Amino acid sequence: MTVHKKSREEIKLMREAGNIVALVHQEMKRIIEPGVSTKYLDDAAAKIIKEHKAIPTFLGYNGFPATICASVNGEVVHGIPRETCILKEGDIVSIDVGATYHGLVGDGAWTYPVGNISDECKMLLETTERALFAGIEKMKNNALLDDVSGAVEDVANEKKLGIVRQYGGHGVGRQMHEEPFVFNYRVGNKFVLKDGMTIAIEPMLNLGGDDVHTLEDDWTVVTNDGKPSAHFEHTVHVTDGEPEILTKLL
Repeated sequence: MTVHKKSREEIKLMREAGNIVALVHQEMKRIIEPGVSTKYLDDAAAKIIKEHKAIPTFLGYNGFPATICASVNGEVVHGIPRETCILKEGDIVSIDVGATYHGLVGDGAWTYPVGNISDECKMLLETTERALFAGIEKMKNNALLDDVSGAVEDVANEKKLGIVRQYGGHGVGRQMHEEPFVFNYRVGNKFVLKDGMTIAIEPMLNLGGDDVHTLEDDWTVVTNDGKPSAHFEHTVHVTDGEPEILTKLL
C-alpha cells in the first residue's frame, strides 16, 4: 500500500479546497427545506464551486452525472440529484461534496434535517456526527488506523445503530480515493498514521441493520430494510499535534 504524505504547499491547497466544500455546506444548510428538489441543491453547489475557481470532483467521476451526491432517508450514499426528488417535511438528506482546487481535493459530507424530523432521526444524526468526531480525535501521529475505526464503532454501538460495512473513509489528496481505506469498525488493521497524511473519515450509520445494496442506476446505495441512514465526513490532516480538519471555513 502506497500512502502519499502531503507537502506544506499541498496541505495549503487542500485547505482552500476544503474551504470551498465548507462554503457549499454552509449554503446547503441555508437552503434545504421542504419543497426543494435535490437538483436545485446540485445547481447551487456547482455555482459555488465554479465561483471559487475549483472543479466539482464528483462530476464525471466514473461517469457520475452530478456535482454532489444527495441521498434521502434510506439512501446511504451516492444518490443522484434529480428534479423529481422533492424534499419533504421530516426527511433527512445527506449531501456529499468534493471540490478540486489546483489539483488537490477536499471531500466532506453532512446529513441535514428537512424541517422537523422524528426523535429517532435526530438521534441518528447526532450519533453519526459524534462518531465522526470520535474518529477524528484518534487521528494522531503514530496512532493506529484501527483506533479511528474503533472509535466510530464504539459510538455506533452505544445507540445500537447499524454500521455500513461495504463503504468507508479513504486517503484523499491528488486523487479523491487514495490509500488507506478506513473501515467504520475494527478489523485489526495495524496501519500507522503519520504526520502529513490526509484522510477522509466518514461514518455511515443506519437506524436499522448494517446491510445495503445498490439500485439499478448503478450508483444509489440504500439500506436493505429501508430505514434511514446518516453520513458525516471531514477531510483530516494528521499532524504531530491535534488533527487538523481541512473541510472547514477558513
